[in-house]
Amino acid sequence: MAERRVYLDNSATTPVDPRVAAVMARAVTENFGNASSVHGFGQQARAAVDRARREVAALIGAKQNEVVFTSGGTEANNLAIRGLCEANASHGRHIITSAIEHPSVTGVCAELEKRGWEVTRLPVYQNGIVRSEDVVQALRPDTVLITIMLANNEIGTIQPITQVASLVRERRSAGQRHLWLHTDAVQAAGRLPLNVEELGCDLLTISAHKLYAPKGAGVLYVRRGVRLQTQNVGGHQERERRAGTENVPGIVAFGEAARLAREELAQRSTHDRTLRDRFELEVRSRIKEIVMNGDREQRLGHLSNISFRFIEGEGLLINLDLGGVAVSTGSACSSGTLEPSPVIRALGVDDEVARGSIRFSFGKDNTDEDVDYAIEVLTRAVQRLRALSPLTLVSATD
Repeated sequence: MAERRVYLDNSATTPVDPRVAAVMARAVTENFGNASSVHGFGQQARAAVDRARREVAALIGAKQNEVVFTSGGTEANNLAIRGLCEANASHGRHIITSAIEHPSVTGVCAELEKRGWEVTRLPVYQNGIVRSEDVVQALRPDTVLITIMLANNEIGTIQPITQVASLVRERRSAGQRHLWLHTDAVQAAGRLPLNVEELGCDLLTISAHKLYAPKGAGVLYVRRGVRLQTQNVGGHQERERRAGTENVPGIVAFGEAARLAREELAQRSTHDRTLRDRFELEVRSRIKEIVMNGDREQRLGHLSNISFRFIEGEGLLINLDLGGVAVSTGSACSSGTLEPSPVIRALGVDDEVARGSIRFSFGKDNTDEDVDYAIEVLTRAVQRLRALSPLTLVSATD
């Protein structure tokens, strides 16, 4: 048995904050009415949803009527991309995205490609960041959507969304009115200050379970005037943009988590970055032959992605888990594949480096003691696996 258990996979999902759980528990019993019902029980539930909507809107600097609740980030990304493209197909069938998007974005883009849309996937180079000049080169008269994430979920690199938004505004001023910008901000929400007006995006996605709330609720910000083709039909909820009975307890929890994230943003960011930087400093001093993936400065403060040469990431993950330390080798939504992470490959590294990558992501509940323990377990695991690895022997004879 492991001496202790340390959770360092906060980019995959976060533990539910007890304060959020308490609010949700009350909503389960007190706000059980259908929020679309006209009687008192229904209106009580509706009021709870509206309060949550205000809190989520405040987190991202949006208007309340621009917030659409969904079942999570994946549904919100699908509604944004598929909904926008289908509603604007008569104006063009070209999409620009990046090579490091979340599977919920790459998947829907690939599906639209099968149906006749053209997709340009921008490179990110060694630092893992899209270049705005590449966006300019990729833009065409028939481009209707640019979808680039705000911060990457595997390496944490922050993308130049404000610059891309400026390009979109320039094109609109020049006459290309049907050009829109979507950004997946699921990893950024609660970790970076967000304001949709400052970002300049038309659509933005966030998810509750990255904010210390339970899974099952997400949000798509839809700027006023942006038209989407509804994907869920059969109801009039969410101003006819997303049919389905509202998940009132999940939405209420999301609202409370959004409020706490907004109020505690600075404190959480400093805490996470301090732990992350201390962890990386110790890893660099104690373990040789590592590659730090992605830009060292323009990245989220809670996330560290490191490739350990001469060993497989999956094997290292299992060894760490046996030692009580939970990490990941990439996006939780694409786990189970034996292929190297497409995000790490997009940095231009070889398969050996890509296969040896591990994501460590820190959260508000982690401590200095967690970092110390994780470093000890990691150091022993790397030594053990390298002693068994044929790649190490090959390297020693080169």
